[in-house]
Amino acid sequence: MSDSGLTPATGQRMLVLVPAFNEEGAIARVVESIRREVPGVPVIVVDDCSIDTTIQEARGAGAHVLCLPHHLGLGGCVQTGYKLAFELGYEYVIRVDGDGQHDPRDIPRILAALRSSGCEMAIGSRFVEESSDHTSISRSLGIHLFRAVLRPILGKPVHDPTSGFVGVNRRALAVFSKSFPLEYPEIETLVVLQRKAFTFVEVPCRFHPRTTGRSSITPLKSIYYIVHVLLGVLINVLKYEGGARRGVRGK
Repeated sequence: MSDSGLTPATGQRMLVLVPAFNEEGAIARVVESIRREVPGVPVIVVDDCSIDTTIQEARGAGAHVLCLPHHLGLGGCVQTGYKLAFELGYEYVIRVDGDGQHDPRDIPRILAALRSSGCEMAIGSRFVEESSDHTSISRSLGIHLFRAVLRPILGKPVHDPTSGFVGVNRRALAVFSKSFPLEYPEIETLVVLQRKAFTFVEVPCRFHPRTTGRSSITPLKSIYYIVHVLLGVLINVLKYEGGARRGVRGK
């Protein structure tokens, strides 16, 4: 894909990244909403080999579309977008999922938090100020488990560890463009931040229930999801502790 129109214009430092897989029912509305709320900010949809009309819908709504040659999963989509943004010189990337659950009106809040806090990541959270009605029972149980697991690792609470509504700055882009969890990346990413002595902040954001398509995380897959992520967290913690013993923390 040509980067025509993606190279940052003078004063333009932010890119909105939308990973998508078979989201033909929502993607046009998502892109249009982003463009309405943050006019002039480039929007790139990274399509993970959709077999429906996601690509056409995204382009019709005005997004740049990068089509992956192979199905890589969510982490592969996000890392591809991060790598492109880093190489093009962007300072900030805000990730918005393609299913319509994230509210683009909160993008400026996430960007403001990144700029004012100095943190490498800002997480749009459903739970900082109030509980969410848009989370399944299985996912809610997983969230509570991951909160408990991450609290001693991170040294601070994280209310919404599975949120995909995330902003990162250039320091984080430099890391994530080289190495990024390929499956269910949100929680492992927080541990990677900890290994690098990076910080994050949570921002209260609005979320909407999915109205089209279906989540890739079914009740059966939830078990695999939890086990997979816990193993990834364990591996990252062991790497962190091993590096600290060798005196190379943050490397």
